[in-house]
Amino acid sequence: MSEETDQKEEDVSMDDWAAAMGEQAETEAAAAPEAKPAQIFEQFGGPGDRAAGLQDFDMILDIPVAMTVELGRTKISIRNLLQLAHGSVVELDGLAGEPMDVLVNGTLIAQGEVVVVNDKFGIRLTDIITPQERIRKLNR
Repeated sequence: MSEETDQKEEDVSMDDWAAAMGEQAETEAAAAPEAKPAQIFEQFGGPGDRAAGLQDFDMILDIPVAMTVELGRTKISIRNLLQLAHGSVVELDGLAGEPMDVLVNGTLIAQGEVVVVNDKFGIRLTDIITPQERIRKLNR
């Protein structure tokens, strides 16, 4: 076969392909004039369905999160870091008596003060950060 014959057959097959795609699009449009998304996930209840909402909330109550209490921070050179020894004191940016930050998974959720109970350290929460305050801090 010549190159010209091959080109004509390719053009014919491309025209057939385009015609078939057009027919398929017309058939799909006629069969489903309004396509609705499939219901993949279960819908959570509205405000009137509080009992079901609380039951759904119970599913996440046992998920562990990392809680951190931060006394303060500092930057130190590697040279000074390597010189630290038993009894060394590292100065932090936090002041004595200043509230400490309580972070959950790295997000500030509260501030508090140190307490000692039965020879163990703890923290008494003095200020809880509201979701609105967290969002406001993100916008800064």
